[in-house]
Amino acid sequence: MTTTVPSAQQLADVARLAQEVRAQLDTVLSGLDDAVDATLATVLAEGHLLLEDVPGVGKTTLARALGRALDASVGRIQFTPDLLPSDVTGVSVFRSDEHRFEFRPGPVFANIVVADEINRASPKTQAALLESMQERSVTVDGETRALPAPFLVIATQNPIDMEGTYPLPEAQRDRFMTRIAVGYPTSADEVAMLDAHDGHDPLADVHPVATAADLERAIATVRGIYGAPAVKQYLVDVVRATRATAELRLGASPRSSLQLLAAAKARAAMHGRDHVLPDDVKALAVPVLAHRVIPSAQARGANRTAEAVIEDVIAQVAVPAARSPEPLARG
Repeated sequence: MTTTVPSAQQLADVARLAQEVRAQLDTVLSGLDDAVDATLATVLAEGHLLLEDVPGVGKTTLARALGRALDASVGRIQFTPDLLPSDVTGVSVFRSDEHRFEFRPGPVFANIVVADEINRASPKTQAALLESMQERSVTVDGETRALPAPFLVIATQNPIDMEGTYPLPEAQRDRFMTRIAVGYPTSADEVAMLDAHDGHDPLADVHPVATAADLERAIATVRGIYGAPAVKQYLVDVVRATRATAELRLGASPRSSLQLLAAAKARAAMHGRDHVLPDDVKALAVPVLAHRVIPSAQARGANRTAEAVIEDVIAQVAVPAARSPEPLARG
C-alpha cells in the first residue's frame, strides 16, 4: 500500500490548525499544556479521548471548548443511571399517518460526541457507544447506519472510587486512544481563572477556527507521517516492556501499539515534521498506555500508579541513536 507523503503546505496547515485550536482552548483553561497537547494529538489522529479526574477541574469545560473551536456537529450526552442505550444511538418511531417506522438519530450521530460523566451510566448504556467508537457505525433494528466523518468521542469521567460510578469495561477503555488527567491548576493559573470567570462565561469567547472538512484533511495528512523502522521498533519495545514488568498484571495490547503510533504521528505533524521521533512516542506513552494496563497486587501495595510504572518502563527502554530521517519515497 502506497502512503501519500504530506507536502510542506499540508504540514503547515496541520500545525496552524493545532495552534489556532490551542489558542481558543487557552482562553478558557490555562496551565494545561500537557493535557491540551495530548488532546490535540488525539483529535488529529481521529482517536477517542477519555478525560478522567475529580469533579470541578475543567473536564467538561475542555471538552465543550474543543467542540466550539471546531465548526463541526457536536452531540452532547449527559450520562445518568437511568439513561437508556436508545438515548445514545437513536430509536425507531412508528409514524401512524404513514404506516411506517422512522429512525430518529441519537446524539451519537455527530462529528464530535461529548459523553459527560460516562461512568455514571449503567454498563449496558456504556456499551451502546462501543460499536460506534470501534466501527464508526450504529446498528438499530437490524440496520447499520454509518456515522459522519470525522467522528470523535470525548468522554469525561470521575475516578472509579467516587460514589455512584460504574467502572468502564476493559473492552471500552481500550477503545479510547488516550486518557488524560486534567489535574489541579497552579496558584497563578487559579487566580487567572477567577479573573476570567468573574461574571463572565469564557466559553462565550470561543469561536470556530476550523471546519469538519479542515479537520478531515488534517487527519489525512497525519496518516502520511513517516515512522522509521527504528522508531517503530522503539515503540514496540516500550509496549512489550509493559508485558514483561512484574508491576503490571496486564500489559498493553497490540492495539495500543497502533494507537501510540497514530498519536505520535499527530504530535509530529503538530510540530511541522513529516517523520516521527522517539520524543513523540515518549511524550504520549503515558496517556495512550496507562489506562490499558492493570497494576499487579505488588504495585498496588506499594501505591504505584499505572502512570508511574509506564514512566519507569520508558526510562529503561533504550532510545535508538539519532540519525537523519530516511527518504520519504516509499511504497
